[in-house]
Amino acid sequence: MKDFKQHFIVPAPPEDVYRALTNPATIQLWTGEPAEMTTEPGTEFSLWEGSIAGRNLEFVEDKKIVQQWYFGEQEEASIVTIILHPDKKGTSAELKHTNIPDEDYADIVEGWRDAYFGALIDFYA
Repeated sequence: MKDFKQHFIVPAPPEDVYRALTNPATIQLWTGEPAEMTTEPGTEFSLWEGSIAGRNLEFVEDKKIVQQWYFGEQEEASIVTIILHPDKKGTSAELKHTNIPDEDYADIVEGWRDAYFGALIDFYA
């Protein structure tokens, strides 16, 4: 199991970035795919036609998102934490993803950089 941590600068205020990560209609705007998402802890979510799925654990409006991402039958949960900080260029998004299966690590890191935050940054640029 591996962990990944990175900061991304998104050219939009934290409240816009938070909505873009939690509102299904807004998620669809920047991903091009329907999304199942709610800010209710304990609910399940699905993005990119189920390519990313998991359980929502915690939300602090405009500031923090914590989710469990599913990777088959692994024993330790894979946890994604995104903390949003105001930045002079918009938002500094602090990403921490723990317990990524070794065989999925390269694809997950590429996905975070290109498909997830890359697409979000392009959406607001």
